[in-house]
Amino acid sequence: MSKVVPNKPLLILLYGFPGAGKTFFSRQLSENLQAAHVHSDRIRAELFDHPRYDKEENMVIGQLMDYMTEEFLRAGLSVIYDVNSMRLAQRRTLRDLARKVHAEPVLVWLQIDVDSAYARSTKRDRRRVDDKYSALLDYNDYKKIVGGMQNPQGEEYVVVSGKHTFNTQLNAIMKRLRELALVPSSNQQADVPRPGLINNVPNPAAGRVDMTRRNILIR
Repeated sequence: MSKVVPNKPLLILLYGFPGAGKTFFSRQLSENLQAAHVHSDRIRAELFDHPRYDKEENMVIGQLMDYMTEEFLRAGLSVIYDVNSMRLAQRRTLRDLARKVHAEPVLVWLQIDVDSAYARSTKRDRRRVDDKYSALLDYNDYKKIVGGMQNPQGEEYVVVSGKHTFNTQLNAIMKRLRELALVPSSNQQADVPRPGLINNVPNPAAGRVDMTRRNILIR
């Protein structure tokens, strides 16, 4: 299946409790939308053999993500910024970055109750692709993170249920992106030429026709 190409570069930001499914959503979305998946946990794992998750390390990760994101957006490629945009100031800075390079910021709030999210976070399995780089949190660390989060207020955002299947999540976000004219409408997508069957049989009105000629499939 071909990916949806946004009408302009998008910076997709994520908000939600640890365990809400942000990385699962990001990875799947990048398989359906033409966008780079900039994944903080994977970058951290590539840079540090034994991550400390302290302020200095977080600053290094953040600066590298911002640099990569700006370069992608300048090149016209959308970015899924896979880190929890927990604080208002953080989201404001990222929106400013997007607008500086004429990209459109879109905040996605993955909503789920905190008990379900915490239960998920305790069941991370390193053998699963979406859990491979995730931090393992005890209850006190989890409460500290949740306590420091600032829900979006007076901000534009798209709500996606963290408990729904990805297809349902995809339908929700694509519907909103179409409403904002940030991706082609369904009809426009249907009109885009795609490789496939090409009619190689001439019009009989044009003269002699060899009816042994058949359609061919381009692969």
